[in-house]
Amino acid sequence: MPPLLFYLFALITLGFGFMVVTGRNPVTCALALAASFVGLAALFLSLDAYFIGVIQILVYAGAVMVLFLFIIMLLDIKTEEGKKLNVPAIVSGVMLAVLLTLQIVTVSSGTDLAKKTTTEASLALPEAAGKLDRAARLPTITNDLKAGELPDAKLIGFTLFDQYGFHLQVVGLLLLVGTVGVVVLSKRERSAP
Repeated sequence: MPPLLFYLFALITLGFGFMVVTGRNPVTCALALAASFVGLAALFLSLDAYFIGVIQILVYAGAVMVLFLFIIMLLDIKTEEGKKLNVPAIVSGVMLAVLLTLQIVTVSSGTDLAKKTTTEASLALPEAAGKLDRAARLPTITNDLKAGELPDAKLIGFTLFDQYGFHLQVVGLLLLVGTVGVVVLSKRERSAP
């Protein structure tokens, strides 16, 4: 990816992320969050992480944002007006951002990974095929690894549904309970005198 596109997508992600934090209208903030997710997905695609980029669009910018907008409109949240600035919260947020930036600079300057190219730091996929235990029994994953291709969607799907199937069901149940809870709360508020 050309550096100009990287900076453009990074600027889109950060700009819309800033709008999420500073916006007064909840619907506008939710739409800005969706645009920030799209910029983040473009950054993932530029790193050849196609699966994560597509999931970013489908799951976050699609399903989660629809859920957020549904809840915002169901609760009928009004626009914030005339609210005073919370100076201690702003100062602590800026200090936290500075500490996070210092930590990122410290960690990234202490590693040599950024100095290597992709040809110098190859993934060694055929060796990885022999080290997989349960996933190696699946011929599609083994054949992809031996051919030098990274079957990221297959590996993520296998791990998600083989090792974390129960956890995935619990998260789905929690989302369902949260949605039903919002509906019940909104009905109770509207029926109250």
